[in-house]
Amino acid sequence: MPAHDGNDAEILRSLAAGERSAFETLYRQHNGAMVRVASAILDNHASAEEVAHETWIAVLHNIGGFEGRSSLGGWIFTILSNKAKTRAMRDNRSVSLDTSANDDEFADAFDGRGRWKHMPDLWDELTPERVVAGRQILDHVGDAIDALPPAQRAVLVLRAQQRLDAQEVCKILEITEGNMRILLHRARRRLRQAIDGAAG
Repeated sequence: MPAHDGNDAEILRSLAAGERSAFETLYRQHNGAMVRVASAILDNHASAEEVAHETWIAVLHNIGGFEGRSSLGGWIFTILSNKAKTRAMRDNRSVSLDTSANDDEFADAFDGRGRWKHMPDLWDELTPERVVAGRQILDHVGDAIDALPPAQRAVLVLRAQQRLDAQEVCKILEITEGNMRILLHRARRRLRQAIDGAAG
């Protein structure tokens, strides 16, 4: 069962009432992730931005038809995914989400629930220098997310950043739960390496 955001109903009421601030909130919450997921499907940033724009138009036109069978975020990303896949077919692009290749680079990094066994070192004290360094690391991690292989990037953004339910992510990307876990593990492993490299 998808995990619903407690604010979904309030946002829907505000959108239906035509409140601009509700759309702006939703836009800030999802647009960056939408472009990342669409670019993972399309392998083209400019096309991904266009698909995200088309998705927002569709969301606003169809918000009255949202039935709550998934989270609002899940519904938005389903529309995005469908539009991106249609665009990919039109542009003769395809992205493989196959994780069948043998890869054990991440095998010992996570426990059975998909959490890091050893978290990256955290600073004990916050100083102005460490705050600045932390911001630089966040920028580095953002770049590392953008550099992930497309399937890993899409799963990481949907599952870890947008916190969509695992079943929703699998449905949006048309992959199995096992496939999703492998992709998420690989993405987390690469980000761990990026964090360690930036902090070192």
